Amino acid sequence: MAVDKRNRKLPKGIRQRYDGYEGRFMYKGASYLVHGDTITATQKEMTELKYKLEHGIFVEQRKVTLEAWFDTWLREYKENRVKLGTLSTYQSAFLVIKDRIGKQYLTDLRGEHIQKVYNDLLKEGYSISTISLVSALLSGLMKQAFRNGLIERNPVLLAEMPREAKKKERRVMTRAEQELFMEYAKDSYLYNLFAVMLRTGLRSGEARGLRYSDIDKKNDVLKVQRTLKRKRNAGFYTDTPKTKTSERNIPLTSDIRKLLEAQRHYWGFKVEKIDRYLFCTEKGEPLSEQRIKYEMDRITKKIRATGHDFERISPHTFRHTFATRAIEAGMQPQVLKTILGHSSLAMTMDLYSHVLPDTKADEMEKIAGVF
Repeated sequence: MAVDKRNRKLPKGIRQRYDGYEGRFMYKGASYLVHGDTITATQKEMTELKYKLEHGIFVEQRKVTLEAWFDTWLREYKENRVKLGTLSTYQSAFLVIKDRIGKQYLTDLRGEHIQKVYNDLLKEGYSISTISLVSALLSGLMKQAFRNGLIERNPVLLAEMPREAKKKERRVMTRAEQELFMEYAKDSYLYNLFAVMLRTGLRSGEARGLRYSDIDKKNDVLKVQRTLKRKRNAGFYTDTPKTKTSERNIPLTSDIRKLLEAQRHYWGFKVEKIDRYLFCTEKGEPLSEQRIKYEMDRITKKIRATGHDFERISPHTFRHTFATRAIEAGMQPQVLKTILGHSSLAMTMDLYSHVLPDTKADEMEKIAGVF
C-alpha cells in the first residue's frame, strides 16, 4: 500500500505526486488514471470515472484538432445534406476562426476560448451577423463532436454572444433619389436590371439568375426558382433560392413586362437561346455581384459630379426601396411578405418598421371621424 510524504497510508490505487495525487484502477483489462489536488478530490474523480465506464458514457479523449474535425464534419455530415451555397458559407465562416483556434484540440477547447473568439472578432470590427454565423458553425461542430463521443461537453454553450450594437439603418432611396438614379442610369447596360429590381424587390442573385423561360406569359407571373452565385476558383453556379418561401411567383405589371421583353433583345442574341440568363454581359456570360456594384458606383459618381448629394447604394437597396414604396402605397404586409419571399411576417415588419412612423398619423386620421 502506498504512503504519502509523511509516511501515512493512502487509499488503494492512490499515490502522492509532486503536484497533488493520482488515482489508478483497472476496468475490463484497461488501466485508467485520474488526478486531484487532494485525496478526497482524487477519490471523487475515480468514482465518477468508474460510473461513466459502467454506464457506457465515458468519452475517450482523442487528440483531434478543430480544423481536422471541421473537414470531417463538412465531408461526412454536410456535403450531401445542404446546398452548395451553404457549404461555401461554412467554409467562409471557418476561415475567420481557423488561425485563432483551428489547431487546438477539441478536448482542450473551453468556454473561455470561444468567448475570447467572439470578443476579439467584435473588437476587430466584425459584424454581429458574422459573429453569429461563426457561433452557429461552432455550435454545429461541437454538437456533432459530442454525439460522436469526442468531447464530454459543448464549450459553445458556456460562451455568450456579444451585445448587439445599434443596428445600422438600412439604405432606402427617397422617391427623389430613386428618380434621380434611374435618370442617370438610362445610358447603362444594366438599366433594365435596375428597373426590374426596383419594381419587384428581387435579390441580386435572384435577378441575375433569371432566364427568359421564367417569364410565364400564360399566368402573367415571373417565376423565381433559382439564385446565381459565384465561388472563388470555381466560377458561377445556380443554387435553389435562399429559403423555401423564396421560391415564388411575382405578378407582372405592364412596366415589368416591357422591361423584360426589352432585355430579351438587348444584346441582339438569337431567340432560341431560351436558357441564357436574361441579364448578362455583352458576350452572354453571367453577371457578377461585383460588376453590378461597379456600375452602380459609376452612376453614383456621375450624380455627385453634377452637384447632387447622393449616398452610396448597393444592389440590396433596390429591394429595401421596393418594400418601402409598397408599404407607403398601402400594400398589405402579408402580400408583401409573399412577394419578397420572407419566411415570416415578423421578418417583413421588422425589416421595414422604419416606414411605420411616417404613416401612423395618416392612419390615425382614418378613424378620427368614428368618435
